[in-house]
Amino acid sequence: MYLLGLSAFYHDSAAALVNDGRIVAAAQEERFTRKKHDPGFPAHAARYCLEEAGIGMEDLEAVVFYDKPLLKFERLLETYYVFAPRGLKSFLSAIPVWIKEKVFLKRLIREEIAKLGNGKGKVPRLLFTDHHLSHAASAFYPSPFRESAILTVDGVGEWATASICHGKDREITVLKEMSFPHSVGLLYSAFTYYLGFRVNSGEYKLMGLAPYGDPTSEQVRRFRDLILDRLVHLKEDGSIWLNQEYFDYATGLSMVKDDKWLDLFGVPRRLPESEIEQVHGDLALAIQQVTEETVLKMAKTAKGLTGARTLCLSGGVALNCVANGKLLRQGIFDDVWIQSAAGDAGGALGAACAAYHIYYGKDRVMEGNGDAMQGAYLGPAFGDDTVRAIAKRYGAAFTLHEDDDSLAKEVAGDLASGKAVGWFQGRMEWGPRALGNRSILGDARNKDMQLRLNLKIKFRESFRPFAPSVLMEDLQEYFDTDRPSPYMLLIADVVESRRNPHPEGYHRMPIKDKLYTVRSDVPAITHLDYTARLQTVHKETNPLYWKLLAAFKEQTGYSVIVNTSFNVRGEPIVCTPEDAYRCFMRTDMDVLVVNRFIFRKENQPPWQEERNWRQDLVLD
Repeated sequence: MYLLGLSAFYHDSAAALVNDGRIVAAAQEERFTRKKHDPGFPAHAARYCLEEAGIGMEDLEAVVFYDKPLLKFERLLETYYVFAPRGLKSFLSAIPVWIKEKVFLKRLIREEIAKLGNGKGKVPRLLFTDHHLSHAASAFYPSPFRESAILTVDGVGEWATASICHGKDREITVLKEMSFPHSVGLLYSAFTYYLGFRVNSGEYKLMGLAPYGDPTSEQVRRFRDLILDRLVHLKEDGSIWLNQEYFDYATGLSMVKDDKWLDLFGVPRRLPESEIEQVHGDLALAIQQVTEETVLKMAKTAKGLTGARTLCLSGGVALNCVANGKLLRQGIFDDVWIQSAAGDAGGALGAACAAYHIYYGKDRVMEGNGDAMQGAYLGPAFGDDTVRAIAKRYGAAFTLHEDDDSLAKEVAGDLASGKAVGWFQGRMEWGPRALGNRSILGDARNKDMQLRLNLKIKFRESFRPFAPSVLMEDLQEYFDTDRPSPYMLLIADVVESRRNPHPEGYHRMPIKDKLYTVRSDVPAITHLDYTARLQTVHKETNPLYWKLLAAFKEQTGYSVIVNTSFNVRGEPIVCTPEDAYRCFMRTDMDVLVVNRFIFRKENQPPWQEERNWRQDLVLD
């Protein structure tokens, strides 16, 4: 039985294919269209999934959409009604679009599905799941747990903004929900907006900015108290009530009321691309602390309601790896498992899984270690013929290795000598994190690597941190944890023995000066608070990447390297070898490795391009 899951028409559209409960393929539309956070119908992603399985539309039992549009429309109408006459301008802007397009979404989806089949054959059955059920299913069914509490926290689905479910075998039972307009995800997005980042894409920047706040300062405490006193009423069960006098997302055209936030915090809204000051780091830290406290309370409630020993996490807030790491350390649950594509894209996978196990009543089949995500390597791979064709098109020079061991040894030497390496291998990752198949790599020991990667390769803000990839076998040599983190969704402390003490007056230093402080013997991946967002590399799921780290260890004594996504600011992660070569030539990367082909920048022909591509990037 083949089931195709879809998420679309909001942001991060995606498709996922499940065959008899096993995940065959999954990908986001943005990777194919090169339009970041593409919200359109995921035609390219869906077509890839079918091609990966070698099937056509006529082989599908059903297509499953990740939420229920009419319930969303109901929420929209009721919200405008409750807040009337406020929101008239937003009402006049939104409602015609809904009436013209989204109310008739079922028809639109059927039309797009028919195009995938080139108008041939019968259009498969179309099913719809609840938004939060899709999220919960995406976390529980691929997890290694037969029974688990499931916590979903995001901006908003149809009505729900957070939910607690109980998963057991093939069943998922919804136990408790929090409803719009009260939302942890929207609260965090409001601060994302106020601190000058783009909503629905810049939340991870806010998380990365938080460690620049001074945890010892009175200002952070004051901001936190103001949030909990004036903006948010946080209850013991983790539910929140947001004071809508300060927000505008329910009926307006903005996230917050800027003037009221200015009066409250005494800090004007930071404009995008403007300088980041200490006060911005302090405000980011305050909302991060409130978010962590809220998630912890929700997790305790989930434990009390289910009695389960394990927890599955999903929804956009589950991408907050700082909160995830602190939740794990609290020991509320014996183990925590997080969907690698926890945001809306993951809803496509959850929709297909939910239909298979709930609608069709099929049992789970758990194999091996029980983690059905296959390392999240679920996207397309490309053969050597494709690489040769692209090299010929661009006149690119390369060398070709005959085996993985010699390849790993040479590239490890490049990393050890300070080179930045584009690393393109196998199937593309599912989710927002690069996990060693579409990655830019560097030496974590190099104190200048963070600034170089940010400013000359990624073209992004200099404060942005980088994640380490570390051999699972050596995890505790570097980090104070024994828990695997294959999907780069957990924060861990760098072990005490590797840290350098903060200089006197460190927390009062300007943010730019903090950046240049060498905090450990692996400074490129050590954040200001001595933490790192880590990826554990496992020989079973990515043997070639494991070999690269092992070769680097043999040459340097270190089994940890910098791993960041293979893209530049404003563009999606690369999908094809051509995407990779173009990105390589447009940046200061030194080496590009595609399969066993090695391209060195000094050997390439001059890159010709009529326009200044950097000016055309959509900054986010």
